[in-house]
Amino acid sequence: MALPTPTLAAIRYGYGLRPGEEPPRDVEALLGQIEEGASGKPRFPREGIAGRLDTATRVVSLLAAEAKARKAGNPNEDVRKATQSEARRIYRQDAMARLAQAIHSPLGFYERLASFWVDHFSTSVMKSLPMRMIVPLYEAQAIRPNLGGSFSRLLSAAILHPAMLIYLDQDQSVGPDSVAARKNGRGLNENLGRELLELHTLGAGSGYTQEDVRAAALILTGLSVDNRAMQVVYQPRFAEAGPVNLLGRTYRDDEGDGQDHVLMLEDLAANPKTAQHICGKLVRHFVADDAPAEMVAAMVVAWTKSRGNLTEVYRAMLAHPRAWSDPGRKIKQPFEFVVSGFRALDLPERNFGNLLRDMDDGDEDENPVQKAMDLTGMAAREDTKKKAGRANALTLGALQRMGQPIWQPPSPAGFADEAGVWLTPSQLSERISWSRMVARIFGQKMEPSVFLQAALADAAHPETSGIIAQAPNKVHGITMVLASPEFNRR
Repeated sequence: MALPTPTLAAIRYGYGLRPGEEPPRDVEALLGQIEEGASGKPRFPREGIAGRLDTATRVVSLLAAEAKARKAGNPNEDVRKATQSEARRIYRQDAMARLAQAIHSPLGFYERLASFWVDHFSTSVMKSLPMRMIVPLYEAQAIRPNLGGSFSRLLSAAILHPAMLIYLDQDQSVGPDSVAARKNGRGLNENLGRELLELHTLGAGSGYTQEDVRAAALILTGLSVDNRAMQVVYQPRFAEAGPVNLLGRTYRDDEGDGQDHVLMLEDLAANPKTAQHICGKLVRHFVADDAPAEMVAAMVVAWTKSRGNLTEVYRAMLAHPRAWSDPGRKIKQPFEFVVSGFRALDLPERNFGNLLRDMDDGDEDENPVQKAMDLTGMAAREDTKKKAGRANALTLGALQRMGQPIWQPPSPAGFADEAGVWLTPSQLSERISWSRMVARIFGQKMEPSVFLQAALADAAHPETSGIIAQAPNKVHGITMVLASPEFNRR
């Protein structure tokens, strides 16, 4: 079934339709979102970039001081627990802000691109306690401002960020013949070198060898993280000296200033295999699990002509006829499903803010006022806990159950992007349960037929329209819209 461009633009290239929001009219309207989004300020980190840097360095310092005291036999459990509690609260607020960003932003294509690149250059808040604060900072600093420029610039910003170095243990890697290795016996860590070639640039099966992985890891030695400033620094005593050969080029660090890793990233960004890998992955994400070869080829041509200008690559993707044919070939990932559901329901910002407030109120570790309420009224406390549980079940808990918690990919490869992973009985059961819950809470006053038009417009099949028209009640009808095949595909 052919769809009008605005409907498909909103569903395939954004987070779905929202009542009162004009969908993108054409390719230029989609591309225009990129510059606007990149120049904007995201809702996270909640205290802004400068404020988050201060918070992260303070928490890291507290943890280091407590660890030192514990090693000396003077542990301070109160400090440790308070720091852990603060990190959990900050993560929850940031994760809810990221969810709100996708729901309420009119720049759906830009938001989808941000999610794509955050997943491509995956890091995880589960790596360590400080990472709960650093990963949101990583998305705001490295990914969002750079996703419309050159791939070389985006690659450098992502790889040379504290979050990436910590996540893949680059801050623990030293050259085998370095000064540090001779003094403390630490060795080379190949994690970042491997993922740089396999995931971030050339792609698996592109012909690189284990020797190339080791060479990339050697070139990256010397890179570390200054926890006091939360910045990437170069430490010569960790670096491997001498020439290193990678993919036919010799890196010698002729200037002696440790810039070989910068040259390596530029070379990898310019490699034709990188263009093929990234363009194919973009098409598989936006259009179809089985990427049309001619579409990928057109994007690679645009990549080559523009020297990796990502906006021109997106333009080539959107300009191809296959970009606007065969709707419904992709299954929405859980984050997309939940976001598009809230958008279709037209959830006001104040309602979403209330969900976060309920979650914060229900956290016993962080709310002494609620603790005091235990002494005065158990009924009030139980009501608070119930509201917190419901808010979590609608948002972060739902994503956890569906298998895509925010900033928690299962591996450096990110979340799966194929139908077989998300089109399972357990996954569909979770989606139906969520649909029923939000319909009961937010859809009591909605007419199912009106909601169907708001959520899917021209994308609704006649059969679905007939089923919705026969719904026994409003909640059932709203649930069926959200659980329909058309709503779960794009």
